[in-house]
Amino acid sequence: MKIAVNGSVCDEREAVISVYDHGFLYGLGLFETFRTYGGRPFLLERHLRRLAAGCEALGFRYAPSEDAAEALIASLLEVNGLPDAYIRLSVSAGVEALGLPAGDYDKPCEIVYVKPLPPRDETTYEKGKPVQRLKLPRNSPEGEYRFKSFHYMNNIMAKREMLGYGWAAGAEGLFLDRFGHVAEGIVSNVFWIKDGVLHTPSLETGILPGITREFVIETAMCAGLEVREGLYPWSMLLDADEAFLTGSVQEIVPVCSAFGLSGEKRLIGPGKPGPMTRQLMQQYAEAIGHHQAP
Repeated sequence: MKIAVNGSVCDEREAVISVYDHGFLYGLGLFETFRTYGGRPFLLERHLRRLAAGCEALGFRYAPSEDAAEALIASLLEVNGLPDAYIRLSVSAGVEALGLPAGDYDKPCEIVYVKPLPPRDETTYEKGKPVQRLKLPRNSPEGEYRFKSFHYMNNIMAKREMLGYGWAAGAEGLFLDRFGHVAEGIVSNVFWIKDGVLHTPSLETGILPGITREFVIETAMCAGLEVREGLYPWSMLLDADEAFLTGSVQEIVPVCSAFGLSGEKRLIGPGKPGPMTRQLMQQYAEAIGHHQAP
């Protein structure tokens, strides 16, 4: 595959960074993942806004340009022969001396990765997927709120924990925070509906402020749904009428069952995607269609 390093397209086997890059030494880097539809990245402005805010907080002198990003992504799609793709835009702190600096990072490194989109399993969207409660708690965020940073050890350890749940094949692992409140999935945010109200965990639980999460909240509110962000026990998710996960690549995925730590299975609602979930999925699809329109 061809990727881009600091705006230059190259073969992925030829791309290198310094061993003194603080992204490598200290995990000091940020990234955004998203996908394209009809060759155009969806919700790019929101992703770049979050990236810019993180870079400012960490002292990276990096200001993303939406026009430049769109042009570079279009070039990568063309040279790789892909009509659409999974995109990861990473910004590493850049080269500095060994040790922790007191000032800003003047020369951060930008890398844009591209890979083919995974096949879409329509069965998952029609019948839903399960979630598995994780024993490992969601760790505390780096600052007031979580950055989408290079430091992904908590998520990797959660993926390894999932190997021990043989009954949960295909499930998304779901973190609780250290106080026992539902937090987020390993690669997703979580929502559920109870008595006509849409609930999602508060940012206080240490979750990533997901771009798709934000978009779904806005979409639901515009449709007249009441949305509440709060601190919720696992039992509240189990008692929900409907539930779903969100992510920039997987979009909105219905959740119809949940597994406890010992493998006990609980259907969520009737065990199939509910009407509000389907309504939001349809509205998301319409937003994508409007985005693709010339």
